[in-house]
Amino acid sequence: MQHLLIANRGEIAIRIARAAAEVGMQTTAVFAEDDGESLHVRRADNAVQLAGVGPAAYLDIDGIVAAAKDCGADAIHPGYGFLSENADFGRAVGAAGLTYIGPSPEALGTFGDKAKARALAIASNVPVVKGTEGPTDFAGARKFFGSLGSDGAVMVKAVAGGGGRGMRPVTDAADLEEAMTRCQSEAEAAFGFGGVYLEQLVQSARHVEVQVAADQHGNVHVLGDRDCSLQRRRQKIVELAPAPALSTAQRDALWSHAAAITKAADYTGLGTVEFLLGSDGTLAFIEFNARLQVEHTVTEAVTGLDLVHLQFEIAKGGDLSELDVPAARGMAIQARVNLETMEPDGSARPGGGNLTAFEPPAGPGVRVDHFGYAGYQTSPRYDSMLAKVIVHTNSSDPIIAAMATARTLSEFRLEGAPSNIGFLQALLSRTQWSDYKFDVKFVERE
Repeated sequence: MQHLLIANRGEIAIRIARAAAEVGMQTTAVFAEDDGESLHVRRADNAVQLAGVGPAAYLDIDGIVAAAKDCGADAIHPGYGFLSENADFGRAVGAAGLTYIGPSPEALGTFGDKAKARALAIASNVPVVKGTEGPTDFAGARKFFGSLGSDGAVMVKAVAGGGGRGMRPVTDAADLEEAMTRCQSEAEAAFGFGGVYLEQLVQSARHVEVQVAADQHGNVHVLGDRDCSLQRRRQKIVELAPAPALSTAQRDALWSHAAAITKAADYTGLGTVEFLLGSDGTLAFIEFNARLQVEHTVTEAVTGLDLVHLQFEIAKGGDLSELDVPAARGMAIQARVNLETMEPDGSARPGGGNLTAFEPPAGPGVRVDHFGYAGYQTSPRYDSMLAKVIVHTNSSDPIIAAMATARTLSEFRLEGAPSNIGFLQALLSRTQWSDYKFDVKFVERE
């Protein structure tokens, strides 16, 4: 691989371009007609404009493959979001004679369909919660909800979903039809397929995930775990590695199940296996994300591994049998800085504006992945996340890591657009960090 086209935008496109430059690869960025001022356009060696505006431009498979061929690229990296879990995109890249930096189309087809992923987990003896099988209509959903009894509650989930989109909890059967309709609409807009299914809702659960890497020679490595329980509307906002407050037995089970489903899928590439961990000890598979995660940064911080470099090595056919996976050193926290307006009731809505000042924090143990700069006019068409602040501490105590992250955020100068920095600081200052008493409902509850 000599020339990489990056089929994404923003901070992740910059992250990938930097990794490619470190191994001597030329890079080409792509951008929509309305996105030419995004910093990722400047950080690649070349840039190609796509037809159209907004996310639709980045979802144009034919347009992106044509751009890669026209600029002479021999490989494509999809980043996360957009086409990163689209099997048709993986097939189109391969058919064009280009290297796809990611798993096979077959694996993408399995894990991009959450119902198929669930079926594979069951076949691999990986625990799951009760649920419907495949795309479910309202009649089937109502029947499943009723089967759970008077205390039943479900999560409606998009079959082709990811990143918290196309998901809604339902605790009252009267709200089921509306929730399904909204999830179907959101899934259709985000993923091009509106199918949904249902899973029983696990109450008071943590969200814990395991990072895996698998090469083309059958070697599977577990690279560590992360906790992503701090969420708002099923969107992650703070993540940390390693996951705190796990017993040895729980960690062993998580890693074992993650390796089992990875091997069962004959998977190659980086992947993340996500689980719910209930307050009663319930452990259940949620999904397998067949791509680079937004929060891959905290695993890099505590292991010293470069996960994008690993992706390149796997795509080239490298043998990872001798890969030395270091034990986690200390603790790392990632805080997602979003452009948003906070409402008095604690909710938020996307915001934006012209950034009159943008000075991210720096210092030992601090990393900031971003695409901001003074004078940048943000666009409401795209995701509101502008930056990720990652802080690594030598201590494995969550409260020390949280305090260090809150202090680091106080040094972030961002003017001209509203952000959630104050909200993040307040969250990182909660007393629950002392013994990590968080679950996925904490933010909504508090």
